[in-house]
Amino acid sequence: MPNRLYQSVVHQMKDAIDRTFGVIDENGIIAACSDLQRIGEPCAHVREEITYTAGQAVLGGNTYHQITVAGRSDCVAFVAGDDAFAAQMASVLAVAFANIRNLYDEKYDRSSFVKNIILDNILPSDIFVKSKELRFSGEENRIVFLIKFYGHTDVLPFEMVQGLFPDRAHDYVINVGEQDIVLVKEVGEDCEIAEMEELAAGIAETLNSEFYAKVAIGISTVVDNLKDLARAYKEARVAIEVGKVFDTEKTIVSYENLGIGRLVYQLPTTLCEIFLQEVFKKDSIESLDRETLMTVQSFFENNLNVSETSRKLFVHRNTLVYRLDKIRKITGLDLREFDHAITFKVALMVKKYLTSKPVKF
Repeated sequence: MPNRLYQSVVHQMKDAIDRTFGVIDENGIIAACSDLQRIGEPCAHVREEITYTAGQAVLGGNTYHQITVAGRSDCVAFVAGDDAFAAQMASVLAVAFANIRNLYDEKYDRSSFVKNIILDNILPSDIFVKSKELRFSGEENRIVFLIKFYGHTDVLPFEMVQGLFPDRAHDYVINVGEQDIVLVKEVGEDCEIAEMEELAAGIAETLNSEFYAKVAIGISTVVDNLKDLARAYKEARVAIEVGKVFDTEKTIVSYENLGIGRLVYQLPTTLCEIFLQEVFKKDSIESLDRETLMTVQSFFENNLNVSETSRKLFVHRNTLVYRLDKIRKITGLDLREFDHAITFKVALMVKKYLTSKPVKF
């Protein structure tokens, strides 16, 4: 379709420019030209030569100028002649073709369509109509990855991720912020979240090893229709936000595995403060030192098993029992009892959540 669009513009401008001019596509073929007989003519050498210039070059009696669209320079405008007029016309044509292509992409490009869906910039009633116009399948299973970049990188985040997923017919890479990239990926019906976490880990490792980029990746649940992509994007965003609070060491966080952290994160801070005041004595949590809290964490990780926890901590069983008794005296909760352990676990998460919230003045 863009080639036909280019040719339409060339046809309208033919009488205004008394020279042969046109567009060379990303494959090095003349896609549109004022001389119809030249359409389809190969010019692969032009794209190779112009790469080493500042975007404009004179070759074989023609002046060439790169057409830059959304940061990509796939096509080249050309005008017959090597004089100042040809250089001026080539520059003007490059700008005109780029603007026309941008407008076309905004209206018809699938990636723009997907971006409007995830950002809630399109009415639900229009999604079905637009998907038909674009011949976009709305019944495929898809999952959303939110890739958040940290720190400065030499290569743009969008270009890094786009290079990893070049299949634009099934995978959509979308820029939603300076450091935030969304990947909407088609998946099979038997997709397991563990597989998606493994894929995300591979993405993070590749970005780090090849571009020295540090990222965190949030993963949504699988959705089976287009209108739910907005919800999936929100899930991926929540996964990263909750992960920063409760799983600070994790860089790959899936919404499906957030557990109780997802619930705590949505609670009002006033309710959380009341909960801590009712469950614990005044300043009881603050009175627990780092070693005690590490003991508690290990005890939870080993399913409240005293023997296994003491072995992992390299301490005598009686030493661990002493520490647990100390916690019981301070907080009134015996972590060897399941109900008390749950209360303490939730309280620690609530405390982390409150600490992560900025103080408002």
